[in-house]
Amino acid sequence: MSFVHLHNHTHYSLLDGLSRPKDCVKIAKKQGSPAIAVTDHGVLYGVIEFYKAAKEEDIKPIIGCEIYVAPDGRLKKEPGTKINHMTLLAETTEGYENLITLVTKAHLEGFYYKPRVDHGLLREYGKGLIALSGCLNSETSIAILAGQEERAQEIIKMYQEIFGKENFFLEVQDHPKMANQILVNQALFRLAKATKTPLVATNDNHYARKDDRDVHDLLLCIQTGKNVSDRDRMIYEDDYSIRSPEEIKEAFREYPEAITNTLAIADRCNIEIKFGKNLIPRFEPPEKKLPAAYLRELCETGLKERYGEKVDEALLKRLDYELETIHKAGFDTYFLIVHDFVRFAKEKGVIVGPGRGSAAGSLVAYVLKITDIDPLQYGLLFERFLNPARVSMPDIDIDFDDERRSEVLNYVVEKYGRGNVAQIITFGT
Repeated sequence: MSFVHLHNHTHYSLLDGLSRPKDCVKIAKKQGSPAIAVTDHGVLYGVIEFYKAAKEEDIKPIIGCEIYVAPDGRLKKEPGTKINHMTLLAETTEGYENLITLVTKAHLEGFYYKPRVDHGLLREYGKGLIALSGCLNSETSIAILAGQEERAQEIIKMYQEIFGKENFFLEVQDHPKMANQILVNQALFRLAKATKTPLVATNDNHYARKDDRDVHDLLLCIQTGKNVSDRDRMIYEDDYSIRSPEEIKEAFREYPEAITNTLAIADRCNIEIKFGKNLIPRFEPPEKKLPAAYLRELCETGLKERYGEKVDEALLKRLDYELETIHKAGFDTYFLIVHDFVRFAKEKGVIVGPGRGSAAGSLVAYVLKITDIDPLQYGLLFERFLNPARVSMPDIDIDFDDERRSEVLNYVVEKYGRGNVAQIITFGT
């Protein structure tokens, strides 16, 4: 009998988790576990990196999130507003999509210090998800610690109704240095019988190995603005590493079902994330023209504007080659979209950079006035930008005037719809 870690934070739980996704996967495999979950705080930043790492190691990736629940409603944003934790795991692809929706709405609608969902959202998007009651900051645990075991029972019944009885588990953790955890576990053992709710053991992993504890302690000091010498600060005194299955089994030897249920949950969680499909927004050319035909028309006009009415045969040959490559790769629409918002910026007097990176090697980009560097004059290669032998999504770096760049973003949002436009995030490491 093995064990699966279902509550696991990576360094994408910013300034709280220390582990790299790849390390989590490798440790789980070394321990003989068939799977491991990722459940970062309120976000799904690390999901794809984790998923790919697990697939490489031939171990099942379980996609989850430790969400923040606002029991008084996500729209209530005022001092003293309560916030609780809950662990959600995607059982199906629909569940994964619902988890994405929950996290998105938590940020766009419920954000108040933390990205928050509420019971209404969980009812609406709970299908395909397995829910674990959560850590000491969960609604159930808070009720228990307040001496309100009957209230805790009501909360359990509510979540059984939201997710389905078979999809809600009471989460017990082994952190004996925390007196409150012992009290909560004892109550959860009683409540599991009273409400016929299955138990599941987790460890709330925040770092990969036992000897990472001191480094993780420093990370917490950075997060909370404290010094290591400060006595009144957050300290994780117990072992929050990816502990061995043997240790967890020993901790819950009187409740073996809490261990076997981790395997049962892992067996149920099966999602497949497909890669390699480019989902490019639609662009409607004027007069119902086909995107490829309209792109060629714009390029031929731009070629004469850049090089004069009498166009050299070599230029036409280069243009044909690039347009053919772009069309075969399915990127006609992409170039029309980029041309459209660069044209808008220049017409409105927003300063646009001359172009940088591999896109400067494209004659199409030059004649569309996306870039202002003549690739033929400087002997720049189109293949560095878009290689017909190894097609990958084009990446055109464009610099806009800092003070007016928001005008271009607003134009794109208005034209393509707010739900179709996103600004990417980067992580400094």
